[in-house]
Order: sequence, then structure tokens, then C-alpha cells
Amino acid sequence: MRIDTKKGRGALEVRPAPYFEKLAKGRALGFRKLSEDRGTWVARYTTDEARTEEGEPKLTHTNKSLGEWSPEFDYDQAVEAARAWFKDMDAGITGVTEDGEVMTVERACRRYVEDRRRVKGDSSANDADKRFERTVYGSDKRERDLLAGMKLSKVRAHHVSAWRSRLQGLSNSSVNRTMTALRAALLLAVNDGLAGAELALELRKVRQYKNASNRRSLFLDRVQRRQLIDASTGAARNLIEAAALTGCRAGELTNALCGHFDERQKALNVKGKTGQRAVLLAPAAVALFKKLADGRETGDFLLVRDDGKQWQHSDWDDLVRGAAKAAELPPETVLYTLRHSWITEALMGGLSTLEVSKITGTSLVMIQQHYGHLVSSSASERLAKLNLA
Repeated sequence: MRIDTKKGRGALEVRPAPYFEKLAKGRALGFRKLSEDRGTWVARYTTDEARTEEGEPKLTHTNKSLGEWSPEFDYDQAVEAARAWFKDMDAGITGVTEDGEVMTVERACRRYVEDRRRVKGDSSANDADKRFERTVYGSDKRERDLLAGMKLSKVRAHHVSAWRSRLQGLSNSSVNRTMTALRAALLLAVNDGLAGAELALELRKVRQYKNASNRRSLFLDRVQRRQLIDASTGAARNLIEAAALTGCRAGELTNALCGHFDERQKALNVKGKTGQRAVLLAPAAVALFKKLADGRETGDFLLVRDDGKQWQHSDWDDLVRGAAKAAELPPETVLYTLRHSWITEALMGGLSTLEVSKITGTSLVMIQQHYGHLVSSSASERLAKLNLA
């Protein structure tokens, strides 16, 4: 009985049990003949680590379906796939959690979220969870992506590329960040022995979009920003107005406490990815934060949702989009648009790059990279007004 040639497989009888061929001690490749022109490849891994009651070695067989035979997946390819699986089994990589659950992309993503919660805290975990909810496992079954249910052992580069192409409505920069989160989730499974090293190699084949971090082009002028604020209500209005008046990142605003607002110094002390800083406030921002902090404890969050709870990452996405639609503003308007617009307005209004850098918590290099054209234009206008002759 031979399974390594077409003629040999043709001489086999159709039966549910595979025909096995030994590749090495405890390692075998099998062919399950389903019909005269169909069959599947099966790998068998055998160990004798278990013992009988008498103390004798007990053989334990573990089978793995490798896939259906095809001209592209013939004997040689099946042997290669079997040996890759044997290598994982030797390393203790079974693709199954301690609870006996098969590792899928969704399980790897949810596991990564919990890892972020333990290691980095709620903010990092909630950010990853929101990204995966939008692009992988969804908030309900209707929004669940095809990639979510795939076993990690089956994931290949073309599956990840196809998933990425289904990310509609996201900028290339946002797609890159989401791709980074997915890659981190799957690599965590690899590092913890829940997926084979070939998964890491497959992920390397899917490159990030180039030039995705080019300067943002959507700018809302003062009238448009006011239209966006007026089109929003309740807690969303407070958050949108705060972002428009300060240029702060969303997380910096939603983590700020009432005690962080210093009315006397006209400043808001924030903490974000670039550390702590005091944000100087314009009169309109002082008035807003004074109203929000009035009568509340210093340890209360300054900006909260309508239900009184702290804002979580991306809670505001739909609210901002809804307000932008009501105000007839571009559909790509997001909360970060207000930060970009604030920086643009400040530079065009004459603030130096150093002043803007300190207020917004952005490096001078990033200011120059994304807004250098504005600085040059403003400088040219001021230079033209000088009498140097």
C-alpha cells in the first residue's frame, strides 16, 4: 500500500480509516481515501510518555487533518506540512488552551485584550478591544469577520491581507494601527506556545501601508468647529468643545479630573502618552471647565458620558460622526480632526512651533513633519511685512 504516488493511491480501497506511512519513529503521514478521485492527508503523532497501571509504556496517538489532496497539495507538500506540525508538537505547541479550547483568531485577540489589561491597564486594553470589536469579532454575530473563527494553525498571509482589505471606512494610518494590534495578539499566542512559529513568518509577509502617516489634510475652520459643537448634545458636546478649545488628545481629556483644572492659573493638567503637562487655556476653555467642575469633587472625572461614567476609547466615534453629518461636514470628521485643526489654527495665528509643541505635547520634529508647510507660509507672510532695505 503506497500513498506517495498517484498510482499507489489509486490502488487503495475507499474507506474512512487513513492509510498510514511511517516518516520517523512516532511520526506518520496518512491518506484517507474518500472516493476514487478525492482524499485527505492526515498526520499522526505518537508518544509513549503515558503509562499503564502496570507501569508499561502506553502509546498515545494524536491525529491532525492537513487538508484535502489536490495537484497543488500532493504528497511532498503533505509531508512538509506534517513535519511542521510534528515540530510544533515536539515543542509543546498544540494550538489548544489549558481549558481545552482551540485557539482561533478571536480567542487570541480576546486573550491579548486581557493581557493588556494586566500589563498596561484599562486604557490600553479598551483601545485594543474597540479595534477588535470593529474589525474582528464584532459587537454581535452579524459584524463578526470571517477571520475571527479561523484556527491559528490555518492562518496564512493571504487570509490577513483579505481581512485588511475588508476594513472599510478606515484611513491607512488607522488600518496600520489596527494591523499592529492584530499582529501583537497573534504573536502573543506564538510566544506562549499556542501557535507555531510559521504564523509569525506569515505575518511578516503582510506589510504596513507606506506613507500612511502623512500630514492630515482635513481642517475645520472656526465656523465649522462651531457648527460641529452646536450639532452635538449632552456629554458629547462637552467633549467635542473641550477638544476644539484645547487641542488635547481624547485620552488626555477623558482622564482629567476636576482637581486637574486650575482656574487661577488658567490651565488644565493632563497626562497622556507623552507624560504630564499643563495645558494653557483660552478664556472660552476656562469658562467651559469651570462650568463642568462646579460643585463636584476634585477626584471626579471632569468629562463624563451621559450616564455619568468615564469615557472609554472610541465611545465618542459614532457621536462625532452623527454630529458631523447633522452639521453637513465632511464624513471623515473625527475627534482627532479638532486637535489637528487647533494646531493648524495656532500656527497660522502666530504661535511658535515651540509653544504649540509644549501646549499639545507633540515633539518639534512631529510639528515640523506634519505642519512645517504652515510655519514656512506664516513666516513668509511676516517677513514680507518687514522693512529690511
